[in-house]
Order: sequence, then C-alpha cells, then structure tokens
Amino acid sequence: MAIQSPPLLEVAQLSTSHHKQKILQEVELKIQAQDIVCLLGPSGCGKTTLLRSIAGLHPIDHGTIQLNQRLISSQQSQAPLQSRGVGMMFQDLALFPHMTIFDNVAYGIRKMEQRYIQKQVRHVLDLVEIPVTSDQKYPHELSGGQQQRVALARALAPKPSLLLLDEPFSSLDPELRHQLVLEVRNILKLEKITALLVTHDQDEAFSIADSIGVMQQGAIVQFDSPYNIYHEPNSRFVADFVGLGTFIPVEINAAGDVETVFGTLPNNSEKRFTPGSQIDLLVRPDDIPHDDNSQVSAIVEEKRFLGAQFLYTLRLPNDYRVLCYAPSHHDHSIGKPLGIRLDLEHLMLFERE
Repeated sequence: MAIQSPPLLEVAQLSTSHHKQKILQEVELKIQAQDIVCLLGPSGCGKTTLLRSIAGLHPIDHGTIQLNQRLISSQQSQAPLQSRGVGMMFQDLALFPHMTIFDNVAYGIRKMEQRYIQKQVRHVLDLVEIPVTSDQKYPHELSGGQQQRVALARALAPKPSLLLLDEPFSSLDPELRHQLVLEVRNILKLEKITALLVTHDQDEAFSIADSIGVMQQGAIVQFDSPYNIYHEPNSRFVADFVGLGTFIPVEINAAGDVETVFGTLPNNSEKRFTPGSQIDLLVRPDDIPHDDNSQVSAIVEEKRFLGAQFLYTLRLPNDYRVLCYAPSHHDHSIGKPLGIRLDLEHLMLFERE
C-alpha cells in the first residue's frame, strides 16, 4: 500500500471572528500537492474568510495553518504575506492601471535578475495566451477576458506553492467563464500548481475541482470528490444546496424496503431506518426520465427551455413536486400529464424535517 505524502496545505481547528462575531469554527482542511480544491457554500458561510486567513490577510483566533509543513499562521504568530509562498487572484483582479501588462506580471518577481524576469513573464503570458504584441499595453486596453488572463499570469509568475483564487471568473459572461475555467484547470495541471478556489457557481466548481469543500455556518461539512458531493451528500443541507433536486416523502415497509409513489424500491443506501419511518428521498432531475409507456404520470406545472432539453417541474399524484429533464422535441404543455419513471441507482434518504 502506497504511503500518502504529507498534505501541502493543512488547516487545523481554525477559528476566526470579526468584531467578536464568529466566522470560522474549528475548520479542518487538507490539500495534497497539485490538487485543485473548491470551497462552495451560501453567502456568509466563511469561504472568503478562510481564503484570506490562509493568505495572511485575516488574523486567526485559534488553530494553525501549515504550508509545506511550515507553520504560517497560529494565534501567536503570523508569517508575512510575502514570505508565505502563496499567490492570490482576486475577484476585482487588482491590476495596476498605470503599469503595462509586462510590468503587472513582473511585479511579484521584480527583485529577481532581469534575464529571469524576461523569461518568466513571457512564459506565463504564453501560458495564458496573451500575445507578445500586448506586453506594452495597459489593462484598460484589453478585454475583460484578457484582463482575467493577465491577473492569472501575474499570480503564477512567482511560482507560488499554493494559488488562492477568490471568485476569479464572476465578472465574465457564462460562455467565456466556462471556457476560461477549463483553460485555467489545464494550466494549473500543466504547471503542477496546487490551487484553492472560492466560488458560488456550482457548475464552475464541478468543472475545475478535484475535490470540493461544502461550507455551512463557518465549517466544512463535507469534503469529497465532485461526483460524491452530488451523488452521495452526507447531510440534508448538502443534498439541498448542491445541484437541482426535490425531496419526496417515502416510507420504510416491514421488509426494510422503500415505498414510493413509483412503487417499492430496495433500500440500497447505507442508512437504515425502522419500519414505518417517515423519511424523504432526494430525487434529481436526471433520476426522472420521461417515459410515455410508464404507468406513473405527473402534471406539468412549469417548463424551462434549455436548448437541447426542457426542465419540467411536475406535480405528482400526492401533490409533491419533482424535476425532470426531457429532450426538447418532447414539448409538453403546462397542465398536461407527462409519463415518467424513477431511475435511481443509489437512494439518497434523509430524515424528514
């Protein structure tokens, strides 16, 4: 069995506050070298505060932060920002408007030997596909997407051990954001850079991350692969927050199976409930295929055209709602029945609130 190397970043029992109000509470986080991790959660859950604490921009009340097995933050000491080996890309980019693109990118390595500066700046600008002809331009002369690339190049130039990104794509239109997210992931993997990214965009997190930390009220409540976060949420909060889905009431029968409006299903989840328990089943839109031959139908209450498919909101016979994806050439009218079936490989069951 291979022995896993120590984490590049280790946050232990980290707590912070602002004006005596707790923000982070006993946060635990380990990131292995070359991994890309996203922090996901509702506004005010502490995502950006955690990022700023790691960067050295926010003092901590309790706990420790170690980078490359070196203590960089504790209640007693704070390593200076410039000596942490941490790069940061801010939401507002923070490019210097009076500096050329070359000088912006060179800023973090300006004390190095001139030949090295020239080589490294050109290397990172090539990575982000900024042409040589733009070296002497100023930020306002570039498009928003190009400015994002320059900000990334500037963060990469000092070769940080850890790159922190705070909502770096939020100002871009959806199509450009999706393109840049994939490009940034490829660049980080090519350069073997470890990264921690804060985002409110779940699609962005799923596209770029190796692992996702879902935060709630100042704590990381689940840290897992994007696949497991979506398909195996460890709590009702994570299940409700991540992805689209609805909860429908089900009941456990005497055999331990699950009685649903779609029929009886074997309980293949790890959770066990006593017969007669009133519980809820999480159903995603992709769990409800459209099926004209099904004996179960639901009434179309809402529909949203997504191009290749519709997203339907359906009312079941027991008046509960589910979501359903269907190919867009199956155009069903509001108020009409739609045949559906349940196609679940793994049941996600939660106690009813």
